[in-house]
Amino acid sequence: MDIALENVCHVISKARELMADVHELSDEPGQHAGDDLVKDDLPEEDQPDHAGSPEYEELKEFLDSLNEDEQVELIALAWVGRGTFTADDWDEAVDTARDEHGRHPTKYLLNLPLLADYLEEGLNEFDLSCEDAE
Repeated sequence: MDIALENVCHVISKARELMADVHELSDEPGQHAGDDLVKDDLPEEDQPDHAGSPEYEELKEFLDSLNEDEQVELIALAWVGRGTFTADDWDEAVDTARDEHGRHPTKYLLNLPLLADYLEEGLNEFDLSCEDAE
């Protein structure tokens, strides 16, 4: 992997904050996660419920600041974490991620509800963890 471990761990941390916020919103009576939030210019069916929240915008901005190779590697790492590929299939995972999501990697990543878990499991497959980054 060429992406810095610190960057992966930052995404994990921000994705966990985002999911905590989504769960907090959805637990409020009469409230739907993402209600009254300004969303991107994506069609409504392509947007996660939490689009427009401060946590979502912060994570989106960070992902957009990464270069294309780093974004594609995050997708590949998530796929390793969910079991679609193995660590030994890394090059194939990266190539597939580039082919399938190279045009909209941030959108794809933000629509993975288990992004933090997938990335964490992916790191585990490479015998890495965010504790190594500290």
